[in-house]
Amino acid sequence: MRNLVVVSKKSDWIYDTENIEVVSAKTYLTDSNYSELRGVRIFNLCRSYKYQSNGYYVSLLAEARGHKVFPSITTIQDLKSLSITRVISDEIDDMIQRKFARLASDKFTLSIYFGHNVSHIYDKLAKQIHGLFPAPLIRAQFVRKKKWVLQDISAVPITEISEQHQPFVAQFAKEAFNKKRHDGARKTATIYDLAILINPDDAEPPSNKKALQHFVEAGEACGFNVEFITKDDYSRISGFDALFIRETTSVNHYTYRFARRAHAEGMVVMDDPISIVKCANKVYLSEMLHKARINTPKTLIVHKDNKDSVIAELGLPCVLKQPDSCFSQGVVKVTSAEELASELDRFLNLSDLIVCQEYIPTEFDWRIGVLDRTPLFACKYFMAKDHWQICSWDDDKINHEWGDANALPMEDVPEKIVKTALRAANLVGDGLYGVDLKQINDKVYVIEVNDNPNLDEGYEDYILKDKLYKTVMQSFFRRLELKRQQILYPELEKVLTE
Repeated sequence: MRNLVVVSKKSDWIYDTENIEVVSAKTYLTDSNYSELRGVRIFNLCRSYKYQSNGYYVSLLAEARGHKVFPSITTIQDLKSLSITRVISDEIDDMIQRKFARLASDKFTLSIYFGHNVSHIYDKLAKQIHGLFPAPLIRAQFVRKKKWVLQDISAVPITEISEQHQPFVAQFAKEAFNKKRHDGARKTATIYDLAILINPDDAEPPSNKKALQHFVEAGEACGFNVEFITKDDYSRISGFDALFIRETTSVNHYTYRFARRAHAEGMVVMDDPISIVKCANKVYLSEMLHKARINTPKTLIVHKDNKDSVIAELGLPCVLKQPDSCFSQGVVKVTSAEELASELDRFLNLSDLIVCQEYIPTEFDWRIGVLDRTPLFACKYFMAKDHWQICSWDDDKINHEWGDANALPMEDVPEKIVKTALRAANLVGDGLYGVDLKQINDKVYVIEVNDNPNLDEGYEDYILKDKLYKTVMQSFFRRLELKRQQILYPELEKVLTE
């Protein structure tokens, strides 16, 4: 990837570093040759990122051009936010307290150059803060009150680097410019960097290992550098153009923080944080589907004041769902008044609202995969042996057994199933969803809409084969291309014509 250092004046860059091109902010903003570049990484080292300054416009214009820029506009805004600083301070509080425990002073300044500090003692903390505020040169101010807190964080103008620190800046800059994300020969010329978030220890991931490898191959064929990342790579998110989450998602989980961070950085992320919020909560989904007049099993949102009306409304047996249940966990069928009372008390201790639904037994559930508001795949998920759900979990929630899954050509799926699935998914967004439905005679019921649905080799890809993985990767590529070609903000026109 081509490296470009943008400075207020070319004379600001005093370091002899290979593999980079140094240009002034004015040249980058006004020379049309730079707008045509692709596969470029911009290090914005302008003296100021103040709103509507040249430094601000360098990052803004770089994002509009599809260039990977540090700092991004999101990071620039975060550097100005005291509330963000306080939240960040809480996230790394343990490390802050450990690192500064022996300091005699009540104030401390940490200079962070390309993710490093000149002292190895504070280098890990510097990397953590740089991961949260990915700007080339920043300075963190800490104060001790009852405990150490991050009081302020700001960008450091390159012209204000102390003389004794300049050799370290040169070294750290060289490491940043020469950093390569991938080893070995690449099959095609690559344009964008795609991260796939996985959990190697997950017993039931949304994609099995063979499917993940198919995504890598399909991504490389589309023009991506593809890299698997884990929860430990949060600080590296801003180094990619797109994020594909292949972990079970939840709002109260790091997967949501990854999605939120990627979305804030202007990356293409699937699934996006809004979809996660909508799909993760069964109470929200119930209200959304009801308002859209999409058939669902008869549903009652239960709280402590109406829990005695469940039997009258739904009868027995009925199904209770925790709002954030997934993979058939947090979902129970109750068959007696005593069992209902016990389970309601248990569920309401976990959430103020829960979902209760009438029980509709079927041999299988339909799963329609939807991507970009278009049907992607169709499966029949059969109930587990001697069980009423597609997966049977034992009492300790560890051992389980799945029912069969049979993929079908889309043309073999009843039209009403497909249309209903599309209506439900489109209420959530234009990402990747799995809509679960039941059919009783000619009536179709939506059970739920899942973000981040399973895409496994041998199951969901049985009909489409490699085309399934290629379609997903093409969606990422198309979204990135549309983002790159977006119309620039009107305020940029003034800069470009001056």
